[in-house]
Amino acid sequence: MNRPQQGSALADTRYLWYVGNPSHPVLVGELNLVMSGRGVSLSYDASWLRVGFPLSEDLPLVDIEHFPREKDMAVGAVDDARPDRWGEKVIRLLDRPARLSLLEFLYYAGDDRFGALGVSTSREAYLPRVVGPLPQLPDVDAVHAIMRRVMAGEPVEGRFKRLIAPGVTMGGARPKALFQLDGAEWVLKFAEEEGSAEPLIEHAAMTLAAKADIDVAVTRPIRFKTGVAIAIKRFDRSDSGLRRHALSANVALKAAGVEMAYPNLALLLRRKGVLEGQRYTRQMHELFRRLIFNILIDNTDDHEKNHVVLVTDSQHYELAPAFDVLPTCQSLGYQAMVVGADGAESSIDNALSAAKDYRLSAQAAVDEARKVARVVDSWRGHFTAVGLSSRVLEDLSSHIDRPFLLGQRRALLQ
Repeated sequence: MNRPQQGSALADTRYLWYVGNPSHPVLVGELNLVMSGRGVSLSYDASWLRVGFPLSEDLPLVDIEHFPREKDMAVGAVDDARPDRWGEKVIRLLDRPARLSLLEFLYYAGDDRFGALGVSTSREAYLPRVVGPLPQLPDVDAVHAIMRRVMAGEPVEGRFKRLIAPGVTMGGARPKALFQLDGAEWVLKFAEEEGSAEPLIEHAAMTLAAKADIDVAVTRPIRFKTGVAIAIKRFDRSDSGLRRHALSANVALKAAGVEMAYPNLALLLRRKGVLEGQRYTRQMHELFRRLIFNILIDNTDDHEKNHVVLVTDSQHYELAPAFDVLPTCQSLGYQAMVVGADGAESSIDNALSAAKDYRLSAQAAVDEARKVARVVDSWRGHFTAVGLSSRVLEDLSSHIDRPFLLGQRRALLQ
């Protein structure tokens, strides 16, 4: 995108645009800093009220100023347009805005942010923050070096700033950058600790999940001089360059006024999911398999920003491919969201207690869980084939194969 960029002087108002088709951006409305600078509101433009759609269920198409329900948040779907924790770190160090309000973070997240919303300095034309051309595979070592500088809080030369886009994902703190690979946009995630096998572990876990009939984001390991990164193909972009409007489970469930819980996300898919061919039912079943996989693989970082729904042209919800799926190796014994009757406890029985919320009979739920357990039981061979060392495997085994999880897995396979 080579459009001029309007000055980014300090302001309490910015403008929200819908850029589902980047060549034809559409004004959505006005964003304002509210709550003594600790929130961002949205007022739909009259033109969007005529031809647009509610960005989330708590942002109906009415001519009012929509306010966030809590401090330190933007209202409704706008909150998903902000950068994640890594993006905020990049903005603080590289852009150094005169003020660090949520409105600045929304603006500086830039045009490459997750989803199909954009923030502009102008109501008349879409004038976002634009960094420059995306880095490509030969740039990976340079990008890694910049990542280390950002993590250390060290200055980065201006000519290198284009290599880091701060708004490409939501909900994560891992160092990452947006790349152009094979004609598509990919997110490259690096390890926080130098030499860590975490990116390769994530690739192994994601590809293992696919064997359990779970739709996962496409991943590939990327080697560089001192280690390995994981590349994740963006699922909020089409091959033709169109952008998908997306909502985190955090925003979607808050908009529905319900608790952050797997069963509630399943019920949201039942109510708002794609009807054709009962796709929503299949996705409810898949969500149940994702839960079982997360439990058995010891992924307890499965919080509400690590689940996303994509919004179709008919305003139905589709479960986005799974991402950020890997063992957290903390042996917590509880998930980040509510699982079932026993709260967030990481047990298969707890998941089975809510089977009906996924449109599963008791026996069908056991069958789905058994299918996942069978795949997870082969984790060691799969992770070995991906290239993980015996030392890493032993560390993972102390969590994935500890009695609490191994016993549940074995019980399903009897």
